[in-house]
Amino acid sequence: MNNNLLSFSLDYFNLAGKTAIVTGANKGLGQAYAVALAKAGADLFVVARNDDWDETRTLLEETGRRAEFFQADLSNRAAVKQVAAECVRRYHKIDILVNNAGTILRSPLLEFKEEDWDAVMEVNLNSLYLLSQETAKVMVDQESGKIINIASMLSFQGGKFVPPYTASKHAVAGLTKAFANELAQYNIQINAIAPGYIATDNTAPIRADEKRNAEILSRIPAGHWADPSDLMGTVVFLASKASDYMNGHILSVDGGWLSR
Repeated sequence: MNNNLLSFSLDYFNLAGKTAIVTGANKGLGQAYAVALAKAGADLFVVARNDDWDETRTLLEETGRRAEFFQADLSNRAAVKQVAAECVRRYHKIDILVNNAGTILRSPLLEFKEEDWDAVMEVNLNSLYLLSQETAKVMVDQESGKIINIASMLSFQGGKFVPPYTASKHAVAGLTKAFANELAQYNIQINAIAPGYIATDNTAPIRADEKRNAEILSRIPAGHWADPSDLMGTVVFLASKASDYMNGHILSVDGGWLSR
Protein backbone atom coordinates (compact mmCIF):
# COMPACT_ATOMS: atom_id res chain seq x y z
CA MET A 1 0.00 0.00 0.00
CA ASN A 2 1.26 3.49 -0.91
CA ASN A 3 1.16 5.35 2.42
CA ASN A 4 2.20 8.56 0.65
CA LEU A 5 -1.38 8.84 -0.57
CA LEU A 6 -2.61 9.05 2.99
CA SER A 7 -0.10 11.76 3.89
CA PHE A 8 -1.79 14.29 1.64
CA SER A 9 -3.92 16.95 3.34
CA LEU A 10 -5.13 20.47 2.73
CA ASP A 11 -2.16 21.56 4.85
CA TYR A 12 -0.15 21.19 1.64
CA PHE A 13 -1.66 24.56 0.65
CA ASN A 14 -0.89 26.22 3.99
CA LEU A 15 1.76 28.94 3.73
CA ALA A 16 2.10 29.66 7.45
CA GLY A 17 5.68 30.60 8.31
CA LYS A 18 6.51 31.55 4.71
CA THR A 19 7.70 34.95 3.49
CA ALA A 20 6.64 36.15 0.04
CA ILE A 21 7.82 39.01 -2.15
CA VAL A 22 5.19 40.32 -4.58
CA THR A 23 6.17 43.07 -7.01
CA GLY A 24 3.67 45.52 -8.43
CA ALA A 25 1.27 44.64 -5.62
CA ASN A 26 -0.38 48.01 -5.07
CA LYS A 27 -3.31 47.21 -7.41
CA GLY A 28 -4.82 44.74 -9.86
CA LEU A 29 -3.44 41.23 -10.11
CA GLY A 30 -0.45 41.95 -7.90
CA GLN A 31 -2.76 43.03 -5.11
CA ALA A 32 -4.83 39.86 -5.56
CA TYR A 33 -1.70 37.68 -5.43
CA ALA A 34 -0.51 39.38 -2.24
CA VAL A 35 -3.87 39.02 -0.49
CA ALA A 36 -4.17 35.37 -1.58
CA LEU A 37 -0.76 34.48 -0.18
CA ALA A 38 -1.51 36.29 3.07
CA LYS A 39 -4.87 34.54 3.47
CA ALA A 40 -3.00 31.24 3.00
CA GLY A 41 -0.73 32.21 5.91
CA ALA A 42 2.31 33.93 4.38
CA ASP A 43 3.89 37.19 5.51
CA LEU A 44 4.30 39.71 2.71
CA PHE A 45 7.04 41.95 1.37
CA VAL A 46 5.17 44.26 -1.00
CA VAL A 47 7.16 46.05 -3.70
CA ALA A 48 5.73 48.89 -5.79
CA ARG A 49 7.05 51.77 -7.86
CA ASN A 50 4.84 54.29 -6.06
CA ASP A 51 3.79 54.37 -2.43
CA ASP A 52 0.04 54.36 -3.26
CA TRP A 53 -0.46 51.08 -1.42
CA ASP A 54 -3.00 52.15 1.22
CA GLU A 55 -5.68 49.84 -0.19
CA THR A 56 -3.30 46.89 -0.30
CA ARG A 57 -2.15 47.65 3.24
CA THR A 58 -5.75 47.69 4.48
CA LEU A 59 -6.54 44.40 2.76
CA LEU A 60 -3.44 42.72 4.18
CA GLU A 61 -4.18 44.02 7.67
CA GLU A 62 -7.56 42.27 7.42
CA THR A 63 -5.75 38.94 6.96
CA GLY A 64 -3.82 39.37 10.20
CA ARG A 65 -0.49 38.66 8.52
CA ARG A 66 2.64 40.80 8.74
CA ALA A 67 3.18 43.04 5.71
CA GLU A 68 6.23 45.15 4.94
CA PHE A 69 6.29 47.68 2.08
CA PHE A 70 9.21 48.73 -0.10
CA GLN A 71 9.22 51.39 -2.80
CA ALA A 72 11.41 50.54 -5.79
CA ASP A 73 11.49 51.57 -9.44
CA LEU A 74 12.18 48.27 -11.18
CA SER A 75 13.39 50.03 -14.30
CA ASN A 76 16.45 50.89 -12.20
CA ARG A 77 18.76 47.87 -11.95
CA ALA A 78 20.38 49.03 -8.73
CA ALA A 79 16.94 49.30 -7.13
CA VAL A 80 16.01 45.81 -8.33
CA LYS A 81 19.04 44.34 -6.60
CA GLN A 82 18.06 46.04 -3.34
CA VAL A 83 14.70 44.24 -3.16
CA ALA A 84 15.95 40.78 -2.17
CA ALA A 85 18.54 42.21 0.22
CA GLU A 86 15.94 44.38 1.97
CA CYS A 87 13.52 41.47 2.31
CA VAL A 88 16.25 39.36 3.90
CA ARG A 89 17.17 42.24 6.21
CA ARG A 90 13.59 42.47 7.47
CA TYR A 91 12.53 38.80 7.39
CA HIS A 92 15.87 36.90 7.29
CA LYS A 93 14.64 34.70 4.41
CA ILE A 94 12.67 34.57 1.16
CA ASP A 95 10.41 31.58 0.51
CA ILE A 96 8.30 32.88 -2.39
CA LEU A 97 8.87 35.44 -5.15
CA VAL A 98 6.04 36.58 -7.41
CA ASN A 99 7.44 38.58 -10.34
CA ASN A 100 4.25 40.46 -11.14
CA ALA A 101 5.45 43.99 -11.98
CA GLY A 102 5.20 44.85 -15.65
CA THR A 103 4.42 47.55 -18.16
CA ILE A 104 2.97 47.80 -21.65
CA LEU A 105 3.23 50.47 -24.36
CA ARG A 106 1.23 50.37 -27.58
CA SER A 107 2.18 51.59 -31.05
CA PRO A 108 2.23 50.19 -34.61
CA LEU A 109 5.33 48.08 -35.21
CA LEU A 110 6.78 50.38 -37.87
CA GLU A 111 6.39 53.39 -35.61
CA PHE A 112 7.57 51.87 -32.32
CA LYS A 113 10.22 54.00 -30.66
CA GLU A 114 13.50 52.50 -29.56
CA GLU A 115 13.27 54.10 -26.13
CA ASP A 116 9.80 52.60 -25.64
CA TRP A 117 11.13 49.16 -26.55
CA ASP A 118 13.89 49.58 -23.97
CA ALA A 119 11.47 50.80 -21.28
CA VAL A 120 9.21 47.76 -21.59
CA MET A 121 12.05 45.25 -21.75
CA GLU A 122 13.78 46.77 -18.73
CA VAL A 123 10.79 46.24 -16.46
CA ASN A 124 9.20 43.11 -17.93
CA LEU A 125 12.35 41.11 -18.60
CA ASN A 126 15.54 42.55 -17.14
CA SER A 127 14.12 43.26 -13.69
CA LEU A 128 12.51 39.82 -13.56
CA TYR A 129 15.83 38.17 -14.45
CA LEU A 130 17.87 40.18 -11.95
CA LEU A 131 15.40 39.86 -9.08
CA SER A 132 15.02 36.13 -9.71
CA GLN A 133 18.80 35.75 -9.74
CA GLU A 134 19.27 37.65 -6.47
CA THR A 135 16.38 35.79 -4.82
CA ALA A 136 17.62 32.43 -6.08
CA LYS A 137 20.94 33.00 -4.31
CA VAL A 138 19.03 33.19 -1.03
CA MET A 139 16.86 30.19 -1.89
CA VAL A 140 19.87 28.04 -2.83
CA ASP A 141 21.33 28.64 0.62
CA GLN A 142 17.96 27.70 2.13
CA GLU A 143 17.65 24.69 -0.19
CA SER A 144 14.02 25.61 -0.89
CA GLY A 145 11.91 28.23 -2.59
CA LYS A 146 9.22 29.08 -5.11
CA ILE A 147 9.53 31.63 -7.91
CA ILE A 148 6.33 32.48 -9.75
CA ASN A 149 6.65 34.54 -12.91
CA ILE A 150 3.74 36.24 -14.64
CA ALA A 151 3.57 35.37 -18.30
CA SER A 152 0.70 36.26 -20.65
CA MET A 153 -1.45 35.07 -23.52
CA LEU A 154 1.25 36.87 -25.53
CA SER A 155 3.75 34.30 -24.31
CA PHE A 156 2.00 32.08 -26.87
CA GLN A 157 0.68 34.55 -29.45
CA GLY A 158 1.96 37.59 -31.31
CA GLY A 159 -0.65 40.23 -30.61
CA LYS A 160 -0.70 43.60 -32.36
CA PHE A 161 0.85 46.97 -31.54
CA VAL A 162 2.82 45.61 -28.55
CA PRO A 163 6.08 44.15 -29.96
CA PRO A 164 8.26 44.59 -26.84
CA TYR A 165 5.52 43.31 -24.54
CA THR A 166 5.13 40.21 -26.71
CA ALA A 167 8.89 39.69 -26.87
CA SER A 168 9.26 40.13 -23.12
CA LYS A 169 6.46 37.69 -22.29
CA HIS A 170 7.84 35.04 -24.65
CA ALA A 171 11.16 35.53 -22.88
CA VAL A 172 9.52 35.20 -19.45
CA ALA A 173 8.31 31.75 -20.49
CA GLY A 174 11.82 30.84 -21.61
CA LEU A 175 13.48 32.13 -18.44
CA THR A 176 10.97 30.21 -16.34
CA LYS A 177 12.17 27.00 -17.96
CA ALA A 178 15.85 27.95 -17.85
CA PHE A 179 15.76 28.80 -14.13
CA ALA A 180 13.76 25.64 -13.39
CA ASN A 181 16.32 23.44 -15.13
CA GLU A 182 19.23 24.81 -13.11
CA LEU A 183 17.59 25.27 -9.72
CA ALA A 184 15.49 22.11 -9.38
CA GLN A 185 18.46 20.36 -7.77
CA TYR A 186 18.21 22.82 -4.86
CA ASN A 187 14.52 22.08 -4.19
CA ILE A 188 13.46 25.33 -5.88
CA GLN A 189 10.48 25.36 -8.22
CA ILE A 190 10.01 28.06 -10.87
CA ASN A 191 6.71 28.25 -12.72
CA ALA A 192 4.66 30.94 -14.43
CA ILE A 193 1.03 32.01 -14.53
CA ALA A 194 -0.29 33.15 -17.89
CA PRO A 195 -3.43 35.17 -17.16
CA GLY A 196 -6.08 35.59 -19.81
CA TYR A 197 -8.13 38.76 -20.14
CA ILE A 198 -8.57 40.23 -16.64
CA ALA A 199 -10.78 43.14 -15.63
CA THR A 200 -8.30 45.63 -14.15
CA ASP A 201 -7.58 49.34 -14.49
CA ASN A 202 -5.04 48.53 -17.23
CA THR A 203 -7.65 46.82 -19.39
CA ALA A 204 -10.43 49.37 -18.81
CA PRO A 205 -9.83 51.14 -22.18
CA ILE A 206 -10.14 47.84 -24.05
CA ARG A 207 -13.35 46.90 -22.25
CA ALA A 208 -14.73 50.36 -23.02
CA ASP A 209 -14.15 49.76 -26.76
CA GLU A 210 -17.38 47.97 -27.69
CA LYS A 211 -16.02 46.44 -30.89
CA ARG A 212 -12.78 45.17 -29.37
CA ASN A 213 -14.55 43.97 -26.21
CA ALA A 214 -17.04 41.99 -28.30
CA GLU A 215 -14.20 40.42 -30.30
CA ILE A 216 -12.46 39.31 -27.12
CA LEU A 217 -15.58 37.92 -25.48
CA SER A 218 -16.46 35.96 -28.62
CA ARG A 219 -13.23 33.98 -28.24
CA ILE A 220 -13.41 33.26 -24.50
CA PRO A 221 -15.37 30.02 -23.95
CA ALA A 222 -16.16 31.13 -20.40
CA GLY A 223 -17.94 34.12 -21.93
CA HIS A 224 -16.61 36.80 -19.61
CA TRP A 225 -13.48 38.59 -18.48
CA ALA A 226 -11.81 37.23 -15.35
CA ASP A 227 -11.75 39.06 -12.05
CA PRO A 228 -8.36 39.28 -10.28
CA SER A 229 -9.79 36.99 -7.61
CA ASP A 230 -9.94 34.20 -10.22
CA LEU A 231 -6.12 34.01 -10.06
CA MET A 232 -5.82 33.78 -6.28
CA GLY A 233 -6.08 30.01 -5.99
CA THR A 234 -3.50 29.55 -8.74
CA VAL A 235 -0.82 31.62 -7.01
CA VAL A 236 -1.40 29.82 -3.70
CA PHE A 237 -1.06 26.45 -5.42
CA LEU A 238 2.22 27.39 -7.10
CA ALA A 239 3.58 28.85 -3.85
CA SER A 240 2.70 25.79 -1.79
CA LYS A 241 3.91 22.26 -1.12
CA ALA A 242 1.06 21.05 -3.34
CA SER A 243 3.10 22.06 -6.42
CA ASP A 244 6.47 20.64 -5.33
CA TYR A 245 6.79 18.41 -8.41
CA MET A 246 5.73 21.11 -10.88
CA ASN A 247 8.68 22.91 -12.41
CA GLY A 248 9.21 24.99 -15.54
CA HIS A 249 5.50 25.05 -16.34
CA ILE A 250 3.47 27.91 -17.84
CA LEU A 251 0.00 27.62 -16.31
CA SER A 252 -2.69 29.38 -18.34
CA VAL A 253 -5.71 30.77 -16.47
CA ASP A 254 -7.64 32.12 -19.41
CA GLY A 255 -11.26 30.94 -19.43
CA GLY A 256 -10.35 28.68 -22.36
CA TRP A 257 -8.88 31.42 -24.60
CA LEU A 258 -6.00 29.24 -25.85
CA SER A 259 -8.30 26.32 -26.57
CA ARG A 260 -10.01 28.21 -29.41
